[in-house]
Amino acid sequence: MWLAGLHLGWVSFTVLLLVIAGLVRTDRRAAEGNARTMAVPAAAVPENDVAAARQDDLSAIAAVLGALDAPALLISARETVKLQNRAAEAVFGAIPLGSDLAGRIRAPGILDMVREALATGQPRETEHAERLPSETVYVVRIAPLAEKSGEPLWLLTFRDVSQARRIDRMRSDFIANASHELRTPLASLRGFIETLQGPAKNDTKAHERFLGIMHEQATRMSRLVDDLLSLSRLELRSNVAPDQTVDLVPLIAHVRDSLQPLASELGVDIVLDLPAHPVSVTGERDELVEVFENLIENGCKYGQDGKRVDVALTGGTDGAPVEVSVRDYGPGIPPEHVPRITERFYRVNVEASRSKKGTGLGLAIAKHILTRHKARLVVRSEVGKGTVFTVKF
Repeated sequence: MWLAGLHLGWVSFTVLLLVIAGLVRTDRRAAEGNARTMAVPAAAVPENDVAAARQDDLSAIAAVLGALDAPALLISARETVKLQNRAAEAVFGAIPLGSDLAGRIRAPGILDMVREALATGQPRETEHAERLPSETVYVVRIAPLAEKSGEPLWLLTFRDVSQARRIDRMRSDFIANASHELRTPLASLRGFIETLQGPAKNDTKAHERFLGIMHEQATRMSRLVDDLLSLSRLELRSNVAPDQTVDLVPLIAHVRDSLQPLASELGVDIVLDLPAHPVSVTGERDELVEVFENLIENGCKYGQDGKRVDVALTGGTDGAPVEVSVRDYGPGIPPEHVPRITERFYRVNVEASRSKKGTGLGLAIAKHILTRHKARLVVRSEVGKGTVFTVKF
């Protein structure tokens, strides 16, 4: 789908060139027609009229560039800036007209491309990445536009492809991680099946032990596939905002009741702090149940040493924002891991996660659901003192 977006970007760029070139050609033909009609030599045209016509052309081009949402600069063959649209001003700041391009754009790759295009008279294109304030990738293109009194004009455009690059990277990471997660249980199943068919064919005790492990590995794969399907469904509906009204008070109480057997098995108390009045948000009930089940279950499993998980619901009256916090008193999360724990398949401790039957997708699912609900997940943790997950609506 992003490929279609890229093609659309180039179509828009081509249309822009045709429109501007058409404006220039129209003005030139009109001027030539007037010259033939009046039989006045070109040299006899007053300089003020030439300058005025030139300014009209630049004004028309400026109007077209101003309609673009991509940064664009009109430059001369001497690498001076003739025009700058609003999108370019937002990225590079105001560039004084007539100033040298290299004074504002310091990227050697872009400047080399511009000089090569000016020398050859042919369009050129390069990819440029900015690291600060955030990673941004541009496809930078320069193409000849028209000539005014013997001076060529060139259009320099910047097309932001950061989102496409991120999607590419995410897709490749996802495929690599998913295949790795499935490969391990599949290898275990294959090994046990071969053992049961061979050396342990008549060993009843081995049958019981191996079948138990095989069932565990098959269940793990089933959980992983269910989570992957859940993520896929969420991505398909990511742009569809929920329209139901959900009261969080009974919802959180329901989640606590459903997780009570697990909490009792782990020796953890789930303590609720809920207001007496309803606290309603716009959302989809089943998805919000999944979010809070993930957060509270993680608190019980990974904060088991603290023996307690506190769930507090605040806000919802007098315009106060609604917040739900889930706090455990376990070992906490090292600070270098906190920014990445909502990534797919990311685990602070791989062995601990697998031993607790985690797929590494729970928090990624929660984040996707909250994004669809226009909410966000804030994580605060201190090693040795536990972790707080706060959902802010």
